[in-house]
Amino acid sequence: MKRISGTSKALIAAVALSLAVISGASAEPLMMNGAGATFPYPLYSKWFYEYSNANPGVKFNYQSIGSGGGIKQITTGTVDFGATDAPMSEEEMGKLPGAILHIPTAIGAVVVVYNLDKVESGLKLTPDLLAGIFLGKITRWNDPKIAELNKTVTLPNADIVVAHRSDGSGTTDIFTNYLAAVNTEWRAKIGHGKSVNWPVGLGGKGNEGVAGVVKQTPGALGYVELAYAKQNKMKVAALRNKEGNFVSPTLEATSAAAAGVAKSMPDDFRVSLVDAPGKESWPISGLTWILVYKDQKNEARGKAMVQFLKWAVKDGQKMEAALDYAALPKAVADKVDKALRQITSKGKSLY
Repeated sequence: MKRISGTSKALIAAVALSLAVISGASAEPLMMNGAGATFPYPLYSKWFYEYSNANPGVKFNYQSIGSGGGIKQITTGTVDFGATDAPMSEEEMGKLPGAILHIPTAIGAVVVVYNLDKVESGLKLTPDLLAGIFLGKITRWNDPKIAELNKTVTLPNADIVVAHRSDGSGTTDIFTNYLAAVNTEWRAKIGHGKSVNWPVGLGGKGNEGVAGVVKQTPGALGYVELAYAKQNKMKVAALRNKEGNFVSPTLEATSAAAAGVAKSMPDDFRVSLVDAPGKESWPISGLTWILVYKDQKNEARGKAMVQFLKWAVKDGQKMEAALDYAALPKAVADKVDKALRQITSKGKSLY
């Protein structure tokens, strides 16, 4: 039997150690970091949990910091993906180091919530009344204009305490986009965006923060995503829509607002759904997007992201209704699947 030299033994030991290190490293899951919108946070939390259970080699760390924060972090490259409820502006996209894709993941509703003792959900508001409240022109709950719409409701002689987002927010962009679409004074004086100069009100960070302000403040009124309103058992207003009907925010009403989205969806997926036509349409609806670079510097991380997004626009859509989001219409989901084929690393498709 041929004896193994000391040098050979050392070499074999080094190889064995290297293999052990590689084996140990491969056992560690790939951590995908993301940040951004609070609007889809309940949905994304569910998705990340379910996907990682089925694919233990990939984990997700998502910071729910608002759409503005998500756009900033994907711009600086500190995360693998961003998330926003407001499509990036041309100015914002001009600051990017490379081309980015807006991948729509769900359709949600922004709802008006309030804290009034002995007044149940369904308080009726018109677009002009809502704008008047946020402009600081309608300040009391028993204002004649509100009372006229709600004759069977005993409204308190109390101040309306307005609550709004304090951070850069896609939810705010959807909400102010709606107010600008339906009220000329709001459009002229305030406009719309992820952050605006609010005439009145208390600020809360994230959907969670605004929900907290409203729940803890008698007489408060604010806006949050539908899932947060439901999870916190908050009272929700009915709004008069474009067709003149008072509608409550439901999954069906959100889907109705999105009914025509497939036909008008641009190739870059940046589109607004506020004040949509349709008898049953909820007027403050919007898409939410995941932001990913078209060219991925890290092939493994890019491929993991593409595989997750493929799953999200197919299997993930089945989980949306239970969390009060409307799934993407099939035509849009098919279009998104084609867009994912554009994501590359060093010229190679990661699909």
